[in-house]
Amino acid sequence: MALALDVGIILLYFALISGIGLFMGRREKSLLDFALGGRQIPWWAIMASIIAAETSAATFLGAPTEGFKKRSLAYALLTFGVILGRYVVSRWFLKPFYLYKVYTVYDYLEIRFGASTKNFVSALFLIMRTLASGTRLFVPSIVMVLAWQVLQNGGNPVVVSQQPTTSVGPYLIAIILLAVLTGIYTTKGGIKAVIWTDVVQATLMFGSALLAVGFLLSSVGGFHGLAQAVPEMGTVGGYLASGFDKVGIHDWQVSQKMITAGAAALPMGPMDWLKEIFTNDYTLVSALIATTAANVAAFGTDQDMVQRLLTAKTRKSASRSLMTAAVMDIPIAVTFTFIGILLVAFYKNNPALQPKASADVFGAYILNVMPPGVRGLVLAGVFATAMGSLSAALNSLASSATNDFYVPFVAKPRGYDEGRILGAARFFTIVFSVLMVVVAGAFAYLKVKNPDIGIIPVVLGIAGYILGPMLGVFLLGVFTKNRGSDLGNRFALIVGLLATTILGDLPGKISKSYSLHIPWDVSFTWFGFIGATAVLLVGIWFRTPASVLEKAEERAKQAEDGVDVPLAMRG
Repeated sequence: MALALDVGIILLYFALISGIGLFMGRREKSLLDFALGGRQIPWWAIMASIIAAETSAATFLGAPTEGFKKRSLAYALLTFGVILGRYVVSRWFLKPFYLYKVYTVYDYLEIRFGASTKNFVSALFLIMRTLASGTRLFVPSIVMVLAWQVLQNGGNPVVVSQQPTTSVGPYLIAIILLAVLTGIYTTKGGIKAVIWTDVVQATLMFGSALLAVGFLLSSVGGFHGLAQAVPEMGTVGGYLASGFDKVGIHDWQVSQKMITAGAAALPMGPMDWLKEIFTNDYTLVSALIATTAANVAAFGTDQDMVQRLLTAKTRKSASRSLMTAAVMDIPIAVTFTFIGILLVAFYKNNPALQPKASADVFGAYILNVMPPGVRGLVLAGVFATAMGSLSAALNSLASSATNDFYVPFVAKPRGYDEGRILGAARFFTIVFSVLMVVVAGAFAYLKVKNPDIGIIPVVLGIAGYILGPMLGVFLLGVFTKNRGSDLGNRFALIVGLLATTILGDLPGKISKSYSLHIPWDVSFTWFGFIGATAVLLVGIWFRTPASVLEKAEERAKQAEDGVDVPLAMRG
């Protein structure tokens, strides 16, 4: 009976979300509707959609893992750069996007530099987003596999002292199920289905997280019990990781194998301080500089995030959505990281229930400890975060592939046909659904082989390798009047990609046998900053042709006159 209640809640959630998505897509007639919702979405719905997309299942399960491993709120420190980064996007990036009425953010690059730059960067986005979102798709399958084991065990707690399963098969089944359910309503409903289902999913996500905090606090004896079990929460280090305090320096030196865990910290020289800044994941410097750059990249160059902002009626509404979501990110990050700290106390009191893999600590608690009904709601919250981020990624990928490649190279020679273009967008949604299943399945295989692979570093690291160089090109366009060209940008992007690949030791991340053995293992938080800087330093030496600048003025006049069709069809 208890299991039936949980299953019923989850099935009701799936039915509700699918119904909303299909209902919202009943009037899709053009790419403008499918990709931008006719530019008529209210700001508060866009805000909720942004929250749902960025708070993926990787955050729902990954942020507690970071809190559990670090025994502090250090992960939430990264939100400091969120507000700074999004202010930059709101203040400077959104203006040209609305001035030219772009369909994808990469349209701006064609207007500012030329078609070659647009095609290069858009292709990078398609690769990056497929890999990053495909990896995210694996995350909720962890909980689905654990849930299946609970069902097989008659509703009794599963044995979590070992890795949940040594086979990829169960994960793959869960991945396919989520991809099919999400792909159906996204294919039919487009961005309107994405945003309006996200409103429900964001509410459910944060509500279920608060439920988890409440139950965990009661089970560990409240804040007093927490302080006794996790003494770090009685110190500054439990809340703020500057990276330069005694504990932070000691832990960093241990991670770098400079000292053993029981030894005293060594004196730090100038190069040691610099190395710590670039190799430590969570410090005040990375929060203020690296995370700011990462957020400018995410909300200024990543179609997955920018697309929602383009659905607003005005730039002012888009800015309001973006900044409000940024402020909301702080309590959300703190809540999920705090869950991980509470789990430290819980498993200290209940060691038999602690799973072997750190990535499973929250999922195992949900399934084995939470009471029926509440367990179903929290599980629905996990699936809500997964489906919210997945649907957004699918729609942005399909919109970019259609607008940036299909329309100029296939639809334009045949003549403008809204029905054919809309059909192509839906076809691409299916294609990317399949590709993400492949990526998620591959990551599931890696996770089975190495249970302690960190979810957050992998997801953010994949995006950082490519988003940084992409950001560099946009910075050239937004903050200079006549610097950057198609030729120079191609060269600069290659340099930027090489910089993040080498300094981030991408071959070594794939397999230790391919490691470049870089002296400094640069943290994933810095990938975006490094890539953008490299592109800027190279691209700024090239001048924008006068003919391109003149054409841009014509494009602005077209948009002002009310022309709102894909860029390739504007003549």
